[in-house]
Amino acid sequence: MARILKTAAIQTSYGMDLDANIRKTADFIRQAADGGAQVILPSELFQGPYFCVAQEERWFATAHPWREHPCVTALAPLAGELGVVLPISIFEREGPHYFNSLVMVDADGSLMGVYRKSHIPDGPGYMEKYYFRPGDTGFRVWDTRFGRIGVGICWDQWYPEAARAMALMGAEALFYPTAIGSEPHDETLDTAAPWRRAMQGHAVSNVIPVIGANRTGFEPWDGYPGGGQRFYGSSFIADHRGDLVAEFGRDDEGVLAAEFDLDFLATHRAAWGFFRDRRTDLYGALAGPCPA
Repeated sequence: MARILKTAAIQTSYGMDLDANIRKTADFIRQAADGGAQVILPSELFQGPYFCVAQEERWFATAHPWREHPCVTALAPLAGELGVVLPISIFEREGPHYFNSLVMVDADGSLMGVYRKSHIPDGPGYMEKYYFRPGDTGFRVWDTRFGRIGVGICWDQWYPEAARAMALMGAEALFYPTAIGSEPHDETLDTAAPWRRAMQGHAVSNVIPVIGANRTGFEPWDGYPGGGQRFYGSSFIADHRGDLVAEFGRDDEGVLAAEFDLDFLATHRAAWGFFRDRRTDLYGALAGPCPA
């Protein structure tokens, strides 16, 4: 009997109210589960607005230990009720340290552990280094009820090394929660297409499905009249060829879904030989300083 993985990605907007954001996400999770989805991906930091647009210390009060985060305590029981796997993106506090993290919840509602975002961006509108330490968990894959999945968070998705590492660890699908949109320093810069292409490349190079969930909508910057961030949506699911099998536009809200035969993909991955033909003896430059 074939092992079929049924995936889903949620694209929606979010506001200031934590409880309202959780309820909105829960409604979409129920919708996805009603459609047969087994692993359902909300976008990055859906607990509230994407606050990293500026450096404001008030946002540190919205971080919680990962087991106690309101998004986790509210949605883990829902995962158990519906029998679905939920990768839940959170702002995590561990003692004096703060991370952009993801808690993996299995289909029985159990907490499988935490992944902390490895690559932390810093630039206009995306000032994450003020808030988050670089992750200390290393890349992680999870043996969920429905398959072995790897998860990166937003800026992680631009790095082929992260995708390859998770594939080498046995990931059968890659999931990326995201919050990305306009670039406040350059109104002409639109990264929606390369954002997709980078992850479609991961799919091709690792013969693996890739699921990207981005938020959408305009979020005004509190205290900055006329300023704000417009998130470009464009969430998608790509198959092992990098072809888009499900996609949203910039302003859509809802659930994307697609399913994959994991046994077929394992055979197809072996047949391509990308892992057989690796030359680790030549890859030292990847882990060291730039070669001369």
